[in-house]
Amino acid sequence: MNTTLRRMVVATFVALATSAVLAQGIMIAPPPPRAEVVPPARMGYVWNPGHWRWVRGRYVWVGGNWQRARAGHNWVPGRWVRRGRSWQWAPGHWV
Repeated sequence: MNTTLRRMVVATFVALATSAVLAQGIMIAPPPPRAEVVPPARMGYVWNPGHWRWVRGRYVWVGGNWQRARAGHNWVPGRWVRRGRSWQWAPGHWV
């Protein structure tokens, strides 16, 4: 098998394995959220707190950021939700 084909097979296997894990959830609970220093309020923006993201078999911290406010809406930050014995990420959204 040539190098390019071998890389394609490995990449496909990794993608399938990753999607299977995400579909079933993650069996390892996320660490507690980190304490963040929230910058001073910005007019027309809401703070989206940092969170843990599952990347290549481990949790990686993603720092918080500002979201442009939407008139008449409230920002609900993303959160980790336990479903049975696994954990799934529920993305942030506007309501």
